[in-house]
Amino acid sequence: MINLETPKKYRGFVKQVNEVATNFLRANSRTYDLAEHSYPKELDLLASLVDGMNESGQSKGAGAAGVRVKDDDKGGVKNGTNMSSVLSVIEMCWGDVGLLLSMPRQGLGNSAIASVANDEQLERFKDTWAAMAITEPSFGSDSAAIKTTAVKDGDEYILNGEKIFVTSGERADSVVVWATLDKSKGRAAIKSFVVPKSLPGIRVERLEHKLGIRASDTAVIVLEDCRVPAANLLGDPEIDTSKGFAGAMATFDNTRPLVAGMAVGCARAALELTRDLFTDAGIEIDYDRPAQSQSAAAATFLQMEADWEAAHLLTLSAAWMADNRKPNSLEASMAKAKAGRVGNQITLRCVELASTLGYSEVEFLEKWSRDSKILDIFEGTQQIQQLIVARRVLGLTSSQLK
Repeated sequence: MINLETPKKYRGFVKQVNEVATNFLRANSRTYDLAEHSYPKELDLLASLVDGMNESGQSKGAGAAGVRVKDDDKGGVKNGTNMSSVLSVIEMCWGDVGLLLSMPRQGLGNSAIASVANDEQLERFKDTWAAMAITEPSFGSDSAAIKTTAVKDGDEYILNGEKIFVTSGERADSVVVWATLDKSKGRAAIKSFVVPKSLPGIRVERLEHKLGIRASDTAVIVLEDCRVPAANLLGDPEIDTSKGFAGAMATFDNTRPLVAGMAVGCARAALELTRDLFTDAGIEIDYDRPAQSQSAAAATFLQMEADWEAAHLLTLSAAWMADNRKPNSLEASMAKAKAGRVGNQITLRCVELASTLGYSEVEFLEKWSRDSKILDIFEGTQQIQQLIVARRVLGLTSSQLK
């Protein structure tokens, strides 16, 4: 039986992360939202603190780099690195989504490495800050349409292609690049490579200006005859058509609950501030009375809280399943779809409920509504998540249900 209360062993850790989010992220949130593309230097100190916690064992697997299912299964129900990482991300994004995405060595590429790398690669890349590059100019959600090529040449692969919307693409030390080994073999030939940015042939073409998460840099990256060591191909280099796209897509089973956690944290921040504004305005929210007998504002708030709770529990459930070695592809997509949608709806509705305060920069509500939009888009859009859920529920393949 799944208990979706915060595990007792993580409660002190969650409190510590919340303090970090308050003193580091929330405190600098507006500064770096207004100074797009400026590097948040305060994060260097925070990264040093996280590194110290990791070395001492106090971090409980916090952050993107901790998401990994290990082979130390001793039986019984456990809460491991997936759960602690999601709990950490929720608190950090309660502070600021863009700054969380700017954290050194906590990029989505680090989650990809932790999810599919072998033990040797995990050790070799443990200190890198990795961005993740999937999307290309010719496609958005259909990762199987990748055109970037990787051609084997001795002990190296030669990569050619262009990647867009790469989070932390400029600041990261390396980029996890998705490329195809053989276009004729379809999805099964798509592999991911750790490409250090120090290599010749990889360059940042430009940075994007964005609606939200402005503290985080988003880059266009070009690869031209970039030679990457063969040992940097993550996981199995063999093309197994029987497994199809499963190997590469396994990354998303771990990263989608993280993105759902980002939406849950951001939406919680909006709900808490809106409740405080209601209290100041004399608007009462009574949990002992039916919604229809309360003010429209209170009734709306109760509905938002119910939607938030559903997203929160789905997110924890997907993380718990990963920790307990249960297939969670369906649940990861359900969590991402629910949290992405209601997170965006909640932040926008809080802007409306707060009226002029919500629309102005006096409060963070307008910022959170901008930041939350991306959480319904990247790591698989709302529409793609619904498609994946439908396929899983109906037992249909991608060719049967498009």
